[in-house]
Amino acid sequence: MTSDNHAQPDAQFDNFFALFEQPVQFDLSQQALDQRLRLLQKRYHPDNIAKSNTSDHLQQSGQASAVINQAYQTLSHPDSRAAYLLDMAGQAQTLEHSIADLEFLDDAMQLRIDLETAIEDKERSSLQQLHPQITSRLEKQSTRFKEAYQQEQWQTAIDATQKLKFLVKLNADITIALDELANAEQADDDDLYV
Repeated sequence: MTSDNHAQPDAQFDNFFALFEQPVQFDLSQQALDQRLRLLQKRYHPDNIAKSNTSDHLQQSGQASAVINQAYQTLSHPDSRAAYLLDMAGQAQTLEHSIADLEFLDDAMQLRIDLETAIEDKERSSLQQLHPQITSRLEKQSTRFKEAYQQEQWQTAIDATQKLKFLVKLNADITIALDELANAEQADDDDLYV
């Protein structure tokens, strides 16, 4: 598709990897995704499509933007990217089942308790200590998924994806808690100068 062709979103919209011009694999460049997102947003922006002055083109632009954003979100996060790869391989049927690994669940529950305690106590250092622990677990499960996916060991890939979903959510919660704590501290500092 050329940059002058704005009329009909084509078949590449059916494959997020093709849309973002990325290889169909787990490891992707976030920088390449970001660059392609900006290009696609510009290409399918309603102002650029409006030059054709048809409501059909404007509707297609809106649909294209929705697909572009969904594709970007899917490919940007390891859990959704893994789930998408499994879906493409026809192996995502049991992805929503519960995690059966009791050791992982115990560890995950402890991490969640530690996070909630740190949030309640507003302990920035505790939150900051949790972050690398989660990152390490994310890297481990990402590697596990990648190897299982390449070897078509679907049960292991599914298990790794389920664990990635939990860890990505936990990591996001830590990031949000750190941001909220920083904002609260900034507000307290601002109050001192009023």
